[in-house]
Amino acid sequence: MVWVRSEHAGALAVVSTWLCALLPWNITYSSSIAGVSFLFVRFPFLEIQYAWGLSQRVAVRNPLSALSLQSGQTVEIAYQVWVVGAAALALALLFSFAYYLREERVEAGPVDPVRLLGGLLGVVGLSFGASSYLLATRGIPGIPLPVGVVIALVFAGVLLTVERS
Repeated sequence: MVWVRSEHAGALAVVSTWLCALLPWNITYSSSIAGVSFLFVRFPFLEIQYAWGLSQRVAVRNPLSALSLQSGQTVEIAYQVWVVGAAALALALLFSFAYYLREERVEAGPVDPVRLLGGLLGVVGLSFGASSYLLATRGIPGIPLPVGVVIALVFAGVLLTVERS
């Protein structure tokens, strides 16, 4: 079964990469830790933390500042894996912009750009999935919803299996 026609594979690769950069890969709600509830919304390049209860506040961090905040904690490895996934997505984004702007030149290159973006999205999905698992099992209580993980892995699967002519 063909999920996408060969002539549309390049456009799907570019749009799916951009979509993965915009969607949150993890949403975690932690109810009442010492009287404070937390909601973490983690995008590939941004973490938004809402806290309410005894006090209300919002914190916004990039992956590197979030990693430095967790330095020495049990969840540090989860943040390190997040940084790896964000770096892979940054590479995919840069390549997707080049592919969008110079389609003919990129298509003529030695690597199939659709498969390359599919592979990078696979790395992104696996990294963010591992990070979600590590966040859930290493000390941040709550219910994680790996929204973007599933979407990245589905796009990776479609792009890696598309029939190219």
